[in-house]
Amino acid sequence: MTTPCTVAIFDLGMASPFRLPKSVHETVRVTKSVPDAILAGGSAHFRKEAPPLEEYFRKLFDAHGPQHWWPGRSRFEIIIGAILTQSTSWTNVETAVRNLRAARLLTPLAIENIPLAKLAMLIRPSGYFRQKAKKLKTFTQFLFSAYGGSLTRMFRTPTPALRDQLLSVHGIGPETADSILLYAGEHSVFVIDAYTRRILERHGLATPAHSYEDLRSLFESNLPRDPQLFNEFHALIVRTGKHYCRKTSPACTACPLSAFLPQSATR
Repeated sequence: MTTPCTVAIFDLGMASPFRLPKSVHETVRVTKSVPDAILAGGSAHFRKEAPPLEEYFRKLFDAHGPQHWWPGRSRFEIIIGAILTQSTSWTNVETAVRNLRAARLLTPLAIENIPLAKLAMLIRPSGYFRQKAKKLKTFTQFLFSAYGGSLTRMFRTPTPALRDQLLSVHGIGPETADSILLYAGEHSVFVIDAYTRRILERHGLATPAHSYEDLRSLFESNLPRDPQLFNEFHALIVRTGKHYCRKTSPACTACPLSAFLPQSATR
């Protein structure tokens, strides 16, 4: 894994603790910084003023409330979903997960023991099913070899070390690894996806030159390191990307974040 780029930490200038909504459970202090901090080693620079990320969260939460995401009856089911959702819609993933549930295969041992070809047929609705079946098998092999099949033991591993381990597993990239860490393991990592990047770029908070690690660090450096906040915020971003900040025909004027959009980008 490459070392994440150094990212500017912005002073949010808040005199009192950032109070999370009740569904996010607790009050914590926003990370502070040297006001003139700038990127020290990255390939691209963020603008110096503080991105109003906590204001973005408040606007989205006020508009939509808690999202109850990630849907899953167990940590392992969430992991299955994080792998199957690669390059497909969540509707297709739900169908594949229902097939696995009906076959009583939503445990690490069951996935370990089922023949690869049968597993592939069960998850066919998720697309790229042969590759994804191999990915599920590879993950369970990693889980058994490194942690004796125990997710509890796995998620006790410090976040940086576990993230490196997950990224070394075939078929698990940064977005999938961070989804597993945040949603299944409640580790304080922020998930960056296409919706997040699109919103940041349209709002002038990032450019295409910023890497995945740049954007992840932007959120993690400017918000309380709280997994419940990261969970809710990312889920709200996904909803916004699907319903407002669409790739084509965006509904900017109806979006809860319209007040933050640069005038030149309003549609």
